Amino acid sequence: MKVTDVDLKIVAVRRSQYPTSGKHEFMLVGRSNVGKSSFINTLVNRKNMARISSCPGKTQTLNFYLVNDDFYLVDVPGYGYAAVDKRTQEKFGKMIEEYLEKRDELKRVFMLIDFRIKPTEDDLLMYNFLKYYNIPVTIIATKVDKVGGSKKNSNKNMILNTLDLVVGDDLILFSSTTKLGREEVLNKIESLLTEKQDIKGATDSLVDSDLDDLI
Repeated sequence: MKVTDVDLKIVAVRRSQYPTSGKHEFMLVGRSNVGKSSFINTLVNRKNMARISSCPGKTQTLNFYLVNDDFYLVDVPGYGYAAVDKRTQEKFGKMIEEYLEKRDELKRVFMLIDFRIKPTEDDLLMYNFLKYYNIPVTIIATKVDKVGGSKKNSNKNMILNTLDLVVGDDLILFSSTTKLGREEVLNKIESLLTEKQDIKGATDSLVDSDLDDLI
């Protein structure tokens, strides 16, 4: 997939503000310092599409980035940042839960994990939370370039063993510095978009067939 156009189209805090176009959506979740902004910028090949802050916890809304006028990347507030007070954390949690509850447009979640360390308790809670809603998840292991070659396999196994991924979920190693994993993520998105088109084409054929029978 080649990214030719991207724009921050909608900033939302409630369901009434979500897009109504019916386009596929891919949600991005992760701890506040895991590198979500860098992930977005690398994915869409733009330096400053998502602002990278030296102070974690800056994202406080649901940010809908429209890519190629075809699908949305949905960036949500990060979790596990101690400097955010409990009331604000609860507000973020309710905002994300409201989105997850009845969002048919959501096709997959990209959950970002720091490749250098064992998944935290917050990471485990988030993964189990997503599984409660039966949402397919791809784990994005960020900052892979920071880990030496001899430790890569052990770190990968540490993440897989800790999260215990269900069938259908997977792991992609990613680096915003080397762009490792970028094409793999884009190919996954493209396959889901193609799947949507195939289903629509099959449905249209059935409708045409039924019309022929009627005529």
